[in-house]
Amino acid sequence: MTRFRPGLVPTLVVAVLLPLLVFLGFWQLSRGEHKRELLQSYAERRAAEPMVSEQLQASADPAFRRVRLHGQFDAAHSYLLDNRTRNGRPGVELLQPFHDLATGTWLLLNRGWLPWPDRRTPPVFTTPEQALSLDAWVYVAPGATFQLHADPAKANWPRLVTAVEPALLWGELGRSGYAYELREEAGPASYETDWPVVAMGPEKHLGYAVQWFAMALALFGLYLYCGWHNAKEKQHGSGHESTQHV
Repeated sequence: MTRFRPGLVPTLVVAVLLPLLVFLGFWQLSRGEHKRELLQSYAERRAAEPMVSEQLQASADPAFRRVRLHGQFDAAHSYLLDNRTRNGRPGVELLQPFHDLATGTWLLLNRGWLPWPDRRTPPVFTTPEQALSLDAWVYVAPGATFQLHADPAKANWPRLVTAVEPALLWGELGRSGYAYELREEAGPASYETDWPVVAMGPEKHLGYAVQWFAMALALFGLYLYCGWHNAKEKQHGSGHESTQHV
């Protein structure tokens, strides 16, 4: 009867890699499920009527909730969020402090995307001077990422950044402000507002999960083949050696 002889080194390799590949597959499945829940929540809350600004601070789960605002932009302190593309075109997103007159709270409002084809010249934008009524929705990033920030004391305005943290801005300006970014809906003060909710959709995570599981299956199949093949070779060699002795 053929025995299974995979060898020590292949066994150690499979013992390390197989659980890792299976783990990565299930991790991608969980990420995909999280993205599906996120997109469902986004669709439901974006379809709801906007809340008044007084309700915003009391909301325990503000992500994607719409809010109606009335106030003025602060044109002196503008953020240009770099490395934002639309249909292959380079550009930035324009974020400015917005003073809500109903609550007296400062909000960091994303007015949308601007093209920036030539980095030798700054992006061109205008800021309304009068008080405006507009609708926006709260953006809460799905996960924290490592970002680099310039030293605020040495940066001029408008400020080019790779990530935005409202709390840092309010601390620098000495203002009481809301903790999350708000994204303006299409209106007279907005630019292009077609933000993707997630950078990678659930179907992408499912595809990656299938790849990890396929690699795990291939590794295990190769392990079984090598074990049986080595056993046959050894058995054949032993049988041939016994015949020679006879």
